[in-house]
Amino acid sequence: MSLLAPLLLALSLVLSTAPSHAAGLAGVSPSEASSGLKEALVRGADFAVAHLGVENGFLGNKKVRIGLPDSLKGAEKAMRVFGMQAQADALITAMNRAAELAVAEARPILMDAIRQMTVKDAKDILTGGDDAVTQYFRRTTDKPLSAKFLPIVKQATAKVRLAETYNTYAGHAAQLGLLDKKDANLDSYVTARALDGLYLIIAEQEKALRQNPLGAGSELLKKVFGAL
Repeated sequence: MSLLAPLLLALSLVLSTAPSHAAGLAGVSPSEASSGLKEALVRGADFAVAHLGVENGFLGNKKVRIGLPDSLKGAEKAMRVFGMQAQADALITAMNRAAELAVAEARPILMDAIRQMTVKDAKDILTGGDDAVTQYFRRTTDKPLSAKFLPIVKQATAKVRLAETYNTYAGHAAQLGLLDKKDANLDSYVTARALDGLYLIIAEQEKALRQNPLGAGSELLKKVFGAL
């Protein structure tokens, strides 16, 4: 089934079950709604990948920059105090470089999620809150992206040979209940933070579009999201 058919049905459901939106959406044709929704999804995904999946996409962005978990800050401080600043910096840089490499490969999976959108998904996004697009992506792509990211991250972190140091400190912290067990492995931790960063940037773009559709630079997006 093409993306158009379910979105046409989704729009009709919105018009029939959401009176508060009906007045604005009455001036939007089903084909415009479907195309506008698809454009918004693609835009959010492309923006996030383009801005994060490059050198310094994570390392140079304070919003998504990956540091050590709070429970390991003491270990990091100790490394710096005892003359291991270069190693601590190398670990932070490696984590962020790994995330950048992983996110660069995210687009096909995000695009696949758009193609597989259901009628309910489309309706929820059209009438949802500021992060409905983001929540859809998180729900449908978290597992496949994790599987895609993990080997990329593992290969990148292996180059600095500091994974064992992280895993040792993190393992002790996890045993003491100071750290979530899923974050006790460097590669799993970086993969999770890379996903968080990706969804955060998508969410920011979605919120901006919903709050200011007139600034979207697309007449179609202005019309569809302006009606909402």
